[in-house]
Amino acid sequence: MIDARLITLRVFARCGTIGATAELTGYSPSAVSAQLRELQRVLGMQLLAKDGRGVRLTATGRFLVAGSDPLIAQWESLRAAAMEAGDQVQAHFGLGGFSSAAAHLLAPLAATLRSTHPSLEVQVLEAEPARCFDLLIAERIDLAVIVAMQSDSYGEDDPRFEQRVLLDDPLDVIIPGDHPLASRETATLEELASEPWITEAAGSTYHSLFTAAFTAVGMTPRIAHEAVEWETHIAFVGAGLGVGLLPRLAPLHGAENVVRLRITGRAKPTRRIVAAVRRGSIASPLIQESLRILQVNANRILTARLEEDL
Repeated sequence: MIDARLITLRVFARCGTIGATAELTGYSPSAVSAQLRELQRVLGMQLLAKDGRGVRLTATGRFLVAGSDPLIAQWESLRAAAMEAGDQVQAHFGLGGFSSAAAHLLAPLAATLRSTHPSLEVQVLEAEPARCFDLLIAERIDLAVIVAMQSDSYGEDDPRFEQRVLLDDPLDVIIPGDHPLASRETATLEELASEPWITEAAGSTYHSLFTAAFTAVGMTPRIAHEAVEWETHIAFVGAGLGVGLLPRLAPLHGAENVVRLRITGRAKPTRRIVAAVRRGSIASPLIQESLRILQVNANRILTARLEEDL
């Protein structure tokens, strides 16, 4: 079993402050400080040093954190194998994911797991991808569903995690019901490039997808409005303010004056949705069962969206 104080140290290495570590782990700031002091005492190493009004990792602390990655992975692998050998299920299972994944994939998964494993305590946390990775490090969750992203903090080759592709979620275009193309089932980005567009602010995953799609067809769209939530995108389109992209996983919920069209042509933007777990834990029976359920539900939802909205 991995010492909980080492996990706290790893979270601190990621967060950089006692307060942020406390928020992420669920401990109080005083408990975090006490754990780190005790770890230093037990190991006989100076892991932290004063840094202004806070503390920072020493070179020894950084070396210990980096060197613990294989240890954590080996423990996760051993625990998964032991669970499988004994046909056992862990007592608590944490799930995390972005909003539409939490609503349409993780909530049904949690319900299914509670039904098939009555003694299992399942917790679902809605969180953005970067926070999901932090929650995995803190062992607050065991499986995260995220939109694949490239970042300096977490990449596909990060030794702390394993990722499995769940689905490639196509982005459709949504237009007002009185738009000249509203009677069609498909449209190209070239046909809509001159329209006023609704998207997220620069720097977001979806803005990057949006920009890449138009770059692929050699056009620059006119961004008229910015919105974060899909419900807001849909409301803006329904009000006739412009057009936007909507992942097929996200429902229209019977929105008035909004039509959904598949995108055809040279650019067919998609967002890749993946499941991420701590390295070594992928063989866990509960994680394997969850991955199968997620895959089935994702395929079912995408098929249903075609019948409902297109």
